[in-house]
Amino acid sequence: MTQILTNARIFTGYEILQGWSLYHANGLIRELLAPGTATGDAPVIDLGGDLLAPGFIDCQVNGGGGILFGDQIGLAALTVIATAHRTFGSTGLLPTLISTDWKTMVAAATAVRSAQKKGLSGLLGLHFEGPYLNPDHKGAHDGAQIRSLDDAALDLFASADLGPVVVTLAPEMVPPGTIRRLTDAGVRVCAGHSAASHDQIAAALDEGLAGFTHLFNAMPAMVSRRPGIVGAALADRNSYCGIIADGHHVHSATLQVALAAKTTGRMLLVTDAMPSVGGRGSSFHLAGRTVEVSDGRCTLEDGTLAGSNLDMASAVRNTVNLLDQPLEEALRMASLYPAAFLGLEGDRGRIAAGYRADLVLLDNDLNVRRTWIGGA
Repeated sequence: MTQILTNARIFTGYEILQGWSLYHANGLIRELLAPGTATGDAPVIDLGGDLLAPGFIDCQVNGGGGILFGDQIGLAALTVIATAHRTFGSTGLLPTLISTDWKTMVAAATAVRSAQKKGLSGLLGLHFEGPYLNPDHKGAHDGAQIRSLDDAALDLFASADLGPVVVTLAPEMVPPGTIRRLTDAGVRVCAGHSAASHDQIAAALDEGLAGFTHLFNAMPAMVSRRPGIVGAALADRNSYCGIIADGHHVHSATLQVALAAKTTGRMLLVTDAMPSVGGRGSSFHLAGRTVEVSDGRCTLEDGTLAGSNLDMASAVRNTVNLLDQPLEEALRMASLYPAAFLGLEGDRGRIAAGYRADLVLLDNDLNVRRTWIGGA
């Protein structure tokens, strides 16, 4: 498809351009056209003055469109999930498999591998969240599935044909050298559902720990003489932190402090989305337990948060309205920074010549008007 998108404010990833146009063809951005530049013969699409930004990238998506990835695995399920999240501006995502049995883990990898070969729009890779977690901080994960990491899992994670692979584990629950082995194989290892000490996290960072999954959630709080995993995450300048900016998982003031403390460019918006995002109904099932969806929260009957009802467009709005961040920074947290975390910053997360035409159009209230994935 070839188009010229005009009459929009264009956020390049760094600045908002007024009066410019965007020319894309064959899935790529070919050129940004300055005001008054002749547009040639390509079809011209008037965007009505709305904001055109790089498409959102979500590194933690448990489900959407009424489907939980671990319960329904295959091309059809992945298509429904990706389509549901595209509605909210996500042009790239990692389906996330929470702690489960080995057979389901293998099936998830097989499904993602097959979907990659078929070119499923919006699918980037795979996130294994568990089951190598600290059982004392399992959150809504099924404690019966938490176990020790073995060589078969290490080989599965290192598969070269899955796209970017993220593995969330508790560093204190795996042998020394494990994180280095995974990192050397190209896996992005994140600490999560963990009670690791500051020193244990420092050792994990030395082995190549890439980031932290839903910072503050399912981990002990930082205190004055025990900085723990949260303190280590905020003090480290190179690792990435995912945050769930839904106003429920973490108090807004806490996230504001974290944003002020952490190196700019290392905080990512994630949704931790459940089937309710883009789906219907007020409940769903998770490992045999009922999760109720009410007032924007997904909770087990004991009140434990079980993922979220958040979408990326809402996360961007909340980052502006609740966390008092500039619009440009909120958009970078949803696109440029996740792309960098996944090693995709060479062709995603910006609007520039040579980058993929993965785009989202937002109105003045940051509601999604339209998306493009590979220009379509």
